[in-house]
Amino acid sequence: MLVCYQWKWKERFRIRMPLSDTAIASKLPGAIPSLPTHKAAKVENLALKKCWKTAEFRVSRNLKWVCNSGSGDDSGSVELDVPFPRDYDELLEQARKATTLALKGEKQLMEIEFPTAGLNSVPGDGEGGIEMTGSMQLIREFCDGFINPEKAARTRIFLPEANEVQFARQSAFEGASFKLDYLTKPSFFEDFGFVEKVKMTDRVKAEDELFLVGYPYFNVNEMLVVEELYKDAVVNTDRKLIIFNGELDRIRSGYYPPFFYPKLAALTKTLFPKMETVYYIHNFKGRNGGTLFRCYPGPWKVLRKVRNRYICLHQQEAMPSLKEVALDILPSA
Repeated sequence: MLVCYQWKWKERFRIRMPLSDTAIASKLPGAIPSLPTHKAAKVENLALKKCWKTAEFRVSRNLKWVCNSGSGDDSGSVELDVPFPRDYDELLEQARKATTLALKGEKQLMEIEFPTAGLNSVPGDGEGGIEMTGSMQLIREFCDGFINPEKAARTRIFLPEANEVQFARQSAFEGASFKLDYLTKPSFFEDFGFVEKVKMTDRVKAEDELFLVGYPYFNVNEMLVVEELYKDAVVNTDRKLIIFNGELDRIRSGYYPPFFYPKLAALTKTLFPKMETVYYIHNFKGRNGGTLFRCYPGPWKVLRKVRNRYICLHQQEAMPSLKEVALDILPSA
């Protein structure tokens, strides 16, 4: 009952909120409390020793390139030391480059995750309907700069449910050549928490080359449908699948109890190990605030904002758990 009530509220809220207002709201800056001045210098000195191949981690558009070979040929260069983005335009450009490199690396299942209520915001800072509409707008901007016009008709974008597709066609995706589709659609028993499942093989067409799934987190069934899409339409093909702002950390962290959601919990052992997180931002607020940041193919970095610049406190190749970052890495920095 609660799930459906929230969903219907979201639809009513969308009708009241024009897209232009939402786009502005989605880009409002957030804030992470800064450290006192006398502690900042100590943190900075420690961070500079730990940060990988850099003496300073500045927020800048001047990207550093590290060459894969010793030949001096920049054609083999990849971007590893990527700064935290200054705005959403820079974020989207970084995400496009990371995804392009992942595709060249033959990655078939990818994740892009970042906050939409401000670069320093955390989940819940914005209203659910506003955050979803913000993701929709950012998906359109990402695709416009990432997908060639001639391939737009071979790109299928899945949104959570059928009503969301109608809203997208009248707003963010009006006039777009991308194919819009849905994971679920309302049923007669919607008021009791049930939605009608959509068979993915019936939605996919032979000419489809790329699937992008937008924010499949409102209903627990949505990620199960994404798994079906991957198994039935991506595995053993040349197709690629990108999950865009799916809030998969809810599943990773055990937010859904495995006893009540065994199929959802199983994704951490079946689907997630096959997935490459190509772009990721997760903020931690409070006394020991900071940011977990990754831009493929670079390492995972734990950052902290000190005097208007981001300092690298820790880095590693594998994704750390949010619990590890919050309880171990940030407090000890």
